[in-house]
Amino acid sequence: MGEQSREKQIDPRPGAYASRRAYFMILLFVALAIGLFAWHPDNLYLWIKAFHIIAVISWMAGLFYMPRLFIYHTDAEPGSQQSETFKVMERRLLRVIMTPAMMLTWVFGLYLAWSVYDFQGGWLHAKIGLVVLLTGVHMFFSRAVGAFARDENRHSARYWRFMNEAPTVLMILIVILVVVKPFG
Repeated sequence: MGEQSREKQIDPRPGAYASRRAYFMILLFVALAIGLFAWHPDNLYLWIKAFHIIAVISWMAGLFYMPRLFIYHTDAEPGSQQSETFKVMERRLLRVIMTPAMMLTWVFGLYLAWSVYDFQGGWLHAKIGLVVLLTGVHMFFSRAVGAFARDENRHSARYWRFMNEAPTVLMILIVILVVVKPFG
């Protein structure tokens, strides 16, 4: 039974089904957002803020988990069943969760920055700068997914443990800026 479940992890059919399900949910999420803009309730700001927070949580979950996958993948023999399973997990995490969540984070975040804050405030500029850095971390992880897929990872598990801290540090700084707004 263990061998059968491993085969399912790298079988493209369940992956294609999972991708379709994820894209359907993203489209549903976007349709809901468009419906809210069309309906324009009095509390539209709160709805957009809720969607922004949901997208951020999803994105951050992926940014926290991806380097953990890299740590374990580094120890797997290239070409092994374990390595191939990690490749599928990394690709799905990136394509189905992280990248759509990042895009939605940016869309809803920029809408809030424009509609609520009129892009004013030093804290907001600093926050956007840190989100740009977080996006850079995302792109770095994306390139690493490609390197692992080609069995070309050049970094140690220790390196990936260190890189696991980058999203955490950026998230802490971003949350402090948003909640405390230390400078105008």
